[in-house]
Amino acid sequence: MAEGRKLEGDGLSRREVMARTAWAGVGATAGLLGAGALEKLMGEVQPRVDESSPRIFGTSVEQLPPIDTRYPVMPTWKTQMRQLAPNVYAYQQQGGTGLLNAGISNAGLFVGENSMVAFDGLGYPVQTKAFIAASKKVSGRKPFSELINSHHHGDHVAGNQFFVPTPIMSHPYCRDEVVKAVPNTPATWPKQEGLADGTEARKLVPPNVTFEDNLVYFIGGNRVEFRFIGPAHTWGDLVAYLPQQKILFAADLAFFYLVPYCHNAYVSKWIESIDKVMKWDVDMIVPGHGPVGGKKDLAASGEYFRFLKAEVKKRYDAKMTPGAAAADIKMGKYDNWMGPERLLMNTVRLYDEFNGTLTPDIDVEGTKQAIMEYNSIKAGKKKSA
Repeated sequence: MAEGRKLEGDGLSRREVMARTAWAGVGATAGLLGAGALEKLMGEVQPRVDESSPRIFGTSVEQLPPIDTRYPVMPTWKTQMRQLAPNVYAYQQQGGTGLLNAGISNAGLFVGENSMVAFDGLGYPVQTKAFIAASKKVSGRKPFSELINSHHHGDHVAGNQFFVPTPIMSHPYCRDEVVKAVPNTPATWPKQEGLADGTEARKLVPPNVTFEDNLVYFIGGNRVEFRFIGPAHTWGDLVAYLPQQKILFAADLAFFYLVPYCHNAYVSKWIESIDKVMKWDVDMIVPGHGPVGGKKDLAASGEYFRFLKAEVKKRYDAKMTPGAAAADIKMGKYDNWMGPERLLMNTVRLYDEFNGTLTPDIDVEGTKQAIMEYNSIKAGKKKSA
């Protein structure tokens, strides 16, 4: 959640819209060229565009690393309601190379005899309404009995308004942060193709029931355990675990094929949480962002954090500033993940952890300064090349 408690995903700049349209065209063209063409074509496209920083920090990371053809280019995946087990569904939203990724999250659905429970409310009107419609279709139009928010970010709670009067539940930290954001929520949704038609009134609805840990539902023949797993991505992260089915709805503990957002995170604790989940009896994992996967995908997230933490620590110990450190770091295969601009916010977050200034809130000013320094360094290198 950004400074002033404004929820993320409040709109796209003209530059973002144009860039995303261009990327979508590249992805479509590559699909016509055959095997290997996507990697070659994406490797030639310049520049990649910052989807993440403007909505949180009001400025963009420039000169992002190009797709590195030495490593695999990330796949694409479609929006679909996937049945994972009897009465258990994942609402997976599209993403990947050439598609919009920032603010596009997944949700879960658990269907019972007379009602159903949703896990996360998504972020935009079109997305949430589509999820609700798909839920009604697979359940025979049963009503929602509860909506449970995994954490407080806008791409998971901004859709809460479309579930009213369904009771909404979360960790106490999540509710507190959503309540703080209510006064700064715009009155309407701006028109954005595929996200909002511009006619909807906007109301941020906080959870009205909270729990600390281990809320268990017995629904549709399944045991669904809602567990607190933070601090990790935030200080209020919940996951949904189905031990009988060996399924985990990991929410934003897991980003598959995308660089994780660490703006509210405690990175070292996030690594510990991933290590903890890796010991659970799980075969299938629904991430908060990305396609449905498994433990190997979650392990890749843990490897990303370990690599990043080590690289940042070297430069912190060398007394480099966060912006200079981020400009100096080479992420290798992780540069091909969606959202490479998040290296800046993630580096700042680790610096705050190392120097003892880390809090649950976003370091907005520190990240802005790092972005400006990074941009200046990259611009200087480009001029001297």
